[in-house]
Amino acid sequence: MNTEWRWLKRFAAQFQLCGLQSNELCVILSESSSRPEIVSTALLAAQSLDAEVFQIVMPTPPNTGPVPLRSTGTTLALQGNPAALAALQRADFVVDCTVEGLLHARELRDILGAGSRVLMISNEHPEVFERLPHDVNMAKRVGLGHEMIQQAATMRVSSAAGTDLTVHLDGSFTAGSTGVTDGPGSIAHWPGGLVLAFPARGTVNGTIVLAPGDLNLTFKTYVRTPIRLTVVDDFVTDISGDGFDSEQLASYMAAFNDRDAYASSHLGWGMNPSARWDYLDLYDKSQMNGTEARAFEGNFMYSTGANENADRFTPCHFDLPMRSCTVELDGVTVVEEGRLQAPLAPAAAAAELAGGAQ
Repeated sequence: MNTEWRWLKRFAAQFQLCGLQSNELCVILSESSSRPEIVSTALLAAQSLDAEVFQIVMPTPPNTGPVPLRSTGTTLALQGNPAALAALQRADFVVDCTVEGLLHARELRDILGAGSRVLMISNEHPEVFERLPHDVNMAKRVGLGHEMIQQAATMRVSSAAGTDLTVHLDGSFTAGSTGVTDGPGSIAHWPGGLVLAFPARGTVNGTIVLAPGDLNLTFKTYVRTPIRLTVVDDFVTDISGDGFDSEQLASYMAAFNDRDAYASSHLGWGMNPSARWDYLDLYDKSQMNGTEARAFEGNFMYSTGANENADRFTPCHFDLPMRSCTVELDGVTVVEEGRLQAPLAPAAAAAELAGGAQ
């Protein structure tokens, strides 16, 4: 058991926020490649709350190539196993410690449809969770951001670097994650702080320009030279640039020989003021999964690959958080050059909370 008392306390506190009770059936789901300290900490934290706890450990399936897989966008470990799926559907609370998480898994709809609530714990060094405490202010802002994206018809994203992307949101599946589950049949990823949409087919068009300092979370590195992605009816049709980064990205994606590898997966913006974009170099690549980078406040994240809302599944997945972008919903600016705007900005939400308490 590789854990620390300070991690146990933090995990137990998060489980309590998710409503874990002593009479509930709690499953710790992991795979053979899961981070041991995450699994052991989750197990002991759930036991400390007197939940009825048991484990499901699936073998991580082999990588049959053609390239290393470091970001599939979803765990492939369940493999439709009927016994494991039945147990997950019977659980009140599933702590998902698989390497990539259940978010885009083919089995997720059946698990949530049975009423189980799922907390995905990102495959990070546990120190990350110490640095990102639950923030009531952020939870309120994420809820408001989710309402705004639900009600909007169009999202437009632009940047000085050259990004100009339009997303028609009709038919999108939208979500806002605070790191806390919201009743039966809900899923949250921890750390949280992200508002996003899984667009319907044929709704994403324009240009994405990744600038130096933006993040590539499959390669777990910063972009060093600009990358231009041309997006036509959801699909990246051209990858260009003047440096090594565009060549590397194009080469890796082409290796899958899979059209869906180029499809738009999900996109949205980060809202977690405690999350940082500048931390990647402080951890070994094996120590992080980049969820903090997905959630840092004011980023716009464009993702390629699996999108269950468009009925597309592929093991090639890229999450690309970008700095200094402007995001508009039906012409209303919610992020301006990487800074959240009122009413989503932390100061605005804090003032509203203070006013409501008076």
